[in-house]
Amino acid sequence: MKSMLRHTGTNQEKGQRMEYKDVIGFGIAGNFALHLQQAGEDEDFVNVKVDDENAPKGLFPFYLPHTDKGLLSQYPLSSSTLDLHAVTDNVQAEPEVALLCDLEYEEGKVVCIIPKAFGAYNDCSIRRKGAKKISEKKNWGSDTKGISKELIALDTFEEGGILDTWRISSFLKREGNVFRYGEDVEISGYTYFYKQLLEWTKHKLNSQEEGGPLEDISLCLKACDYPKQMLISIGATRYLPYAEKNFLQKGDEVYVVLYDDRVHCKNPILSKVVSNKLDEEGICYLHQKVI
Repeated sequence: MKSMLRHTGTNQEKGQRMEYKDVIGFGIAGNFALHLQQAGEDEDFVNVKVDDENAPKGLFPFYLPHTDKGLLSQYPLSSSTLDLHAVTDNVQAEPEVALLCDLEYEEGKVVCIIPKAFGAYNDCSIRRKGAKKISEKKNWGSDTKGISKELIALDTFEEGGILDTWRISSFLKREGNVFRYGEDVEISGYTYFYKQLLEWTKHKLNSQEEGGPLEDISLCLKACDYPKQMLISIGATRYLPYAEKNFLQKGDEVYVVLYDDRVHCKNPILSKVVSNKLDEEGICYLHQKVI
């Protein structure tokens, strides 16, 4: 039996909506092969130097709690709604896995990242040409990011743990029709995962400097008074052709579905999305209506 976390967030509204208003939010750019090219963002990182050509390109903030950092200080997460607001640029969903982690510090440096739970996530992004920072495409107000209502507790974040058998898939419902959105892939298929991902993330939290599309992450942590928890989205999966050509519009419905492939198979997951019957053992999902 999976362990579902309903109250992991530090704040919670009445009802079932989880809140992470004291939790700093970061995302990882380029942790799934070819996604940046599909999103038209590979050119942003041409001058970003990496030690490993297969490594992710960097971290970006999407939520900096209790700061005066403009849009990044606005709480963007919702488990039911995706608000386009007044954005005129194209907007795409980005199906991802999010990890809720505890952070430990020594003398202002992160010394330990402890993943506690995982969930379905939508790193919804504006395809805005000319943006100076990737974060400028990531938070444009309330209800512009998505997190599943429930997270699943991690037994361990290493090979042999629960995530070995889980997959991620995504769908877009438009005018009554359901389309596959991103590739159906193993969660463990991320380029950097488990120990390698944690070591890379810790290094970036402590050392990533201002430059190009990236920001000084240590300054973000300091501005937020070294938060005890971090919600990090670990990279968007590759789009299928439909998602590459169709951008979000009001009335759409976005589904990001994580599932245990020991319990469920690919095609039945599509059927469950069509019938909106995803509340089953072995499934963690996000369903957002676009307004």
